[in-house]
Amino acid sequence: MEQTTNEASVQKKGGARLQKPEAVKSGSKKPLAVLGIVVGVLVLAYVGLCAYAGSLNTFYPNYHINGIAVGGMTVDQASRALAAELPEQAMALHCGDDPVKLGWPSDSLPPVTLGELGYTEERCGAIAQRLFDQQRSIGFFSRGSRFLSAQFSSTGDTVSSEDMDATVFQERVTQLAQELALEPQDTTYSIGENSISITKAVNGRSVKEDALADALMHAISTYGAQGELIAYISFAHFNPWNLTAQAIHDEVAAEMKNAGYDPETKSITPEQLGADFDVTAAQKALDAADPGETVEIPAVIEYPTVTAETLKGVLFRDVLGEAKTKVGGTAARISNVKLSASSINGHVMNSGDVFSYNGVVGKRTAANGYQPAPAYVKGETVDEIGGGICQTSSTLYLACLRGNLEITERHAHRYIPAYIAAGMDATVSWGGPDYKFTNNTDYPIKIVTSYEGGYLTVKVLGTNVTGITAKMTNEKLSTTDFQVVYEDDPTLAPGTEQVKTTPYTGSKWKTYRHLYDANGKLISTTYEDTSDYKARNKVILKGPAAAASTDPTVPAVSPGTPETPPTSTETPAVETPAVPETPPDTPAEPADGPAIIVMPEEPEF
Repeated sequence: MEQTTNEASVQKKGGARLQKPEAVKSGSKKPLAVLGIVVGVLVLAYVGLCAYAGSLNTFYPNYHINGIAVGGMTVDQASRALAAELPEQAMALHCGDDPVKLGWPSDSLPPVTLGELGYTEERCGAIAQRLFDQQRSIGFFSRGSRFLSAQFSSTGDTVSSEDMDATVFQERVTQLAQELALEPQDTTYSIGENSISITKAVNGRSVKEDALADALMHAISTYGAQGELIAYISFAHFNPWNLTAQAIHDEVAAEMKNAGYDPETKSITPEQLGADFDVTAAQKALDAADPGETVEIPAVIEYPTVTAETLKGVLFRDVLGEAKTKVGGTAARISNVKLSASSINGHVMNSGDVFSYNGVVGKRTAANGYQPAPAYVKGETVDEIGGGICQTSSTLYLACLRGNLEITERHAHRYIPAYIAAGMDATVSWGGPDYKFTNNTDYPIKIVTSYEGGYLTVKVLGTNVTGITAKMTNEKLSTTDFQVVYEDDPTLAPGTEQVKTTPYTGSKWKTYRHLYDANGKLISTTYEDTSDYKARNKVILKGPAAAASTDPTVPAVSPGTPETPPTSTETPAVETPAVPETPPDTPAEPADGPAIIVMPEEPEF
């Protein structure tokens, strides 16, 4: 019984184990059922959401078209929102490379609006409709997720090429390509009162229309990704004429010149200003400037006082100075004077030019038409080719003095000449002394010579804007007497004499220049030059002593004792030694006079 009981007990316990799994199985079905119900509810809810999203006639919340919020709007409402904003959206244009390095102005290309590119107000309705249809075209079950996502984050789309007016787009691309192109601009400069303005060169550039269109469309299509409308454009570039500061300095830093005259073309030459500036500082300023930028460079500017326009009405208007001398001597000497005068006739000097008598007249040779005539050689008067041309240089010198011109080189004669007043002469010789003067006026001058009635006239024509005139005076400082020198000449008849060399008394003179204003009032007196004329001894040739007489009635004469002429009621003839003709350059002995002599307009002869 006990065993049976235990077995029964065991069986009873075991039965309990067999019943337990059934209890577990029954309990596990409840969560699954709940889960299934939840899932089913969610599926039904999502399906309902998808159905709801698909039934909406508005854009999902937080939806944007090209950044313009149209969420919750109908197509019509979105169309109006787009029309108000989309055409005005600006697209920035940038160079694909560094513009400054390429020699263009800084990156300041003009923006272009989407409306200009064909996204007009009229197209906004179609754009809104297309994108709304795109929203509705997604799969049924995708609508719910899209809708849910739109509740918590912004979504959107951009316009595309199919949304534009293609005709408007192409017209604007063509126009824009022309606007973006740049003609090469050379470096330019202008000169102001105290500075030089230099505009830096700009390289030229161009862009092809198809490349420009691609750059614009790429910017539109990537608007959503980059968050802004920027088109990067690649250009072809062209180099201009680029001047450095040194090159500009080389051009403008010339010496200032007034307008002048070209005798070959018989035309007025333009004026030229002078300028100087710091080349190193100027180049630094240019390097730091953008292409096309203008920089101001401090400079020292010299403006000409006479312009070509001014010169037209006053060219050679006035007689600045004039001198007239009487031409004497042999026909050959007169010919030489006339020929040398014709050599300088019409000679033009611009402001600052230096006249050289030897340089203009040239070498005096027989081949050039000059003849032998009296001239001084080592103190003696001999015939030399070109003798007499000093009268032309001396007459010109006096005309220059009276014209208040600057004397650059002048030499007095060895002996004072007869044809001009003391201190007013100018001797010249080839390879020796020269006569030079400078045109110290602001205007061109011209030398005009003429020969008439035995007189040589020299005029200096120019422009006298001040009315100032010049007069000359001279002052005798000293005189040097000549000596009488005898020379034996066995070829002469015994007891006779003959003058070999005529004498000159030496003298020293100072000359002064007096300036008078237009009203004749003396405004200045200045020392001009000193002329030291040498004395020349009188040389007498003496024949052999007369032979002693053999007549016993004639007493012998001791050497050195003056011969006593016989007593007679008839005055014996006295032989006067022959005196050679005075050379043209030899004056009569100057008479002593007052210390200061005021020169007349023309010297007296």
